Amino acid sequence: MNFRSIDGELIRKDIVEDQEGVPLYLDIQVIDTSTCEPVPAVYMDIWHCNSTGVYSGVTASGNGNEDDDTNLDNTFLRGIQPSDSNGIVQFETIFPGHYTGRANHIHMITHNTNSTIVRTNGTLLGSNFTTQSSHVGQMFFDQDLISTVEKTAPYSTNTQELTKNADDDILGSEAADMDPFVEYVFLGEDVSDGILAWLSIGIDPTTDDEVTSAGTYYKSGGVANENSGMGMGGSPPGGMSGSAMPSGAMPSGTAAPPS
Repeated sequence: MNFRSIDGELIRKDIVEDQEGVPLYLDIQVIDTSTCEPVPAVYMDIWHCNSTGVYSGVTASGNGNEDDDTNLDNTFLRGIQPSDSNGIVQFETIFPGHYTGRANHIHMITHNTNSTIVRTNGTLLGSNFTTQSSHVGQMFFDQDLISTVEKTAPYSTNTQELTKNADDDILGSEAADMDPFVEYVFLGEDVSDGILAWLSIGIDPTTDDEVTSAGTYYKSGGVANENSGMGMGGSPPGGMSGSAMPSGAMPSGTAAPPS
């Protein structure tokens, strides 16, 4: 597995911590592909790199200082939320940065409802660097929006080469089965005021795939999975799992971002 998932991520809506960047309020609606109805009470896990292309929770070549093991203990820009009665999960984060070989993107996993166990410490139970999933995928952003964000600090300080959407092979694979681009609106006159973005995805809730993670976050800190084969990259072996529906109108029940 090489797409930087971590077991034991915190169940929380606000995943920003101390990371600087353009505020992003993200709504994702989960739809059952067999019934076209919202899927309530399913846990969605998202994670992405920061404004300069670094993921928390992992050490690897190209991910900041690969010799800095303290990054294993970091949890920024990672979190899990359960869907509400409308199948909607909401996150407060920042617009993702980029790193060499990949366009700006956000990873997501929906955890199989029959395999989900919530710990008392506010995380989901995993086992031996694995988790059970009904969907694995990534979401992307319009190139014009990316270009606008990348001109602002601290994104503009990122010295890694920017890969455009048209040159991202993972995006191409994802787009073969769904529309992976979020819809969005600016929350002010300038992008720095923040972005509200939304996406609908379709899943088969009965799917129960085992996903190998790059590490596990414990109360004492993060531990790397030495057998994950984790490096820079994007998708799990065999590509994305589950089914996905095109994004479109803002999901019903969407809440306004905090003023």
